Formats: sequence, structure tokens, C-alpha cells
Amino acid sequence: MSNALAIAHVTQALALLIENNVGPEFGEAVKVEPRKPPADPQLEQPTISVFLYQVTPNSSLRNNDLPTRAADGTLVKRPAAALDLQYLISAYGDERELVGQRLIGSVVRTLHEIPVLPKDVIEQAGERPYLAGSDLAEAAQRVRFTPTVMDVDETSKLWGMLYQTPYTLSVVYQATLVLIDGRATPVPGRPVERPEVRVLPFGAPGAPVPPAAQPQGEGPSSGVGSKELVKAETEEPAAPPAKRAAKAPAKAPAKAVAKAPARTRKAAPRTARSAQTETRKADRGDDGTEN
Repeated sequence: MSNALAIAHVTQALALLIENNVGPEFGEAVKVEPRKPPADPQLEQPTISVFLYQVTPNSSLRNNDLPTRAADGTLVKRPAAALDLQYLISAYGDERELVGQRLIGSVVRTLHEIPVLPKDVIEQAGERPYLAGSDLAEAAQRVRFTPTVMDVDETSKLWGMLYQTPYTLSVVYQATLVLIDGRATPVPGRPVERPEVRVLPFGAPGAPVPPAAQPQGEGPSSGVGSKELVKAETEEPAAPPAKRAAKAPAKAPAKAVAKAPARTRKAAPRTARSAQTETRKADRGDDGTEN
């Protein structure tokens, strides 16, 4: 947790971190400025600009401190704003010697090797008079730098916001996480009025009986079991399912016997009719005349 000077403190510490690591590797003095890219860059000395172009709320911790007040408006928790800082780091120098590209390479190596802002660099940056009173060095959450990928369209929009500033080779980094505390002090919670803790050994008056000490046959489970056993003995046993299965097939032949005479009666007229037809044919001759 930090105060309102945390944003400026991180910017100054980032510029100091780059200056301490890029200068000795580059072989000559490198000027690192925490400012906007210059509209008319001077090529007399290699220069790196560290420009904070955007401050965004951290998506994972933006609502971590809610709610901060009780129903009556009393402050119960100090609010803290979780922020991410977006930096544009540009390099300037003699293009004939590829100074800008060499500087960008040193910046990338430095931030990849030291992604977390060291405490000694934070303390060194806090010695500036305009950062007096900053407590970023005591913050539990350290600031981490990660590179941000930007395509040509996003890069064009970013540099389009910088009015009359020529484009130069740059990299974009995100600083996570910066927490800024509120100034109000929350109301302390009410203390416990009457703590009650009782410790009783087994067997003492008022202490619960351990399950192992309970004799068999006692308790609510034994009474229920005996009642169910007596009830099962007094009830008359039901008929076995085998007898029911034996009675079921006996009904089928009865229906078949009852229906048999009906079929015989229906078939009898058909037989009589066929006999009469044959008798009539016999009475007639071969020529179709009756005898």
C-alpha cells in the first residue's frame, strides 16, 4: 500500500533502473529522462525517454476492497485503488551508428533480467525532493514490468496522440501493481464482550458421554429395534409367491374350454350347407337335368 506519490515514484525509479544498467553496458553516457518523447530530439547525446502515457485500473484487484463502508456510512476498511501503469520507452541517437536500436536492446535486456523493481532503486529514487513523503519502499506488493505487444494500428494511434512528435523506435511496458491507499482511518471493530470457552473432561458433570463408553443395548437405537422385532413377529406372514404363480395358469384353460363350443356351433352350419350342395349335384345328371 502506498500514498498518492506512488505513480510518480515508479516512473522515477524505472528511469533510474534503466540509467544504472544501460549506461555501463553502452560504453558512454546515456541520458534517461522521465518525460514525453521530444518533438525536436537532439542527437548530440544518446537519450532514452520514459513516458507514462496511460493509467488503468487493475482488472483482478479493482474491486478487492469492496465494500468499504457499513450501512450507516461508517468506514470499515481503508479503500485502495489498484492501478496498472503503461510506459512508452523511446531511444534517440545517431542513426548512422544505430544508437537507438542499441539502446532499445539494452532496455529490453535490463527489464527482462530485472522485471521487479528493486527496493534499493526505489529508495534511491525517493531521495528526490519532489518525492519526499512517498512510502513506496514500504509497500508489500512489488512493481513488476512486463512487455506489451502492440501492432501497427495501435502504435499509430499511440504516436498520433503525441502531437508533432516524430516516431522513433520504442517499446511498451506495463507496470503491475500499484496500490494507492485512502487517507481516512477506518473505525476499529468492537471487541469481544464476553468470551465463553468451556473445557470439561469426559465423566465430569455436564460433559458429553463418549460413544465408546455407552453400553450396548441402551440408547434410542435399541428401543426402536426391539419394537420393530415384536411387530414383525405378531404380523401374519404373507402368502408365498409360489402359490400365486401356480394359480395363475389355471384360469387360461377355463377360458379356452368355454369358447370351444361356440366355435363348433359356428362351424356346423357350414358343413350342412356343403352336404346339401353335393346331394343336389348327385341328383342332376351329367347334362345338368334332374333325374
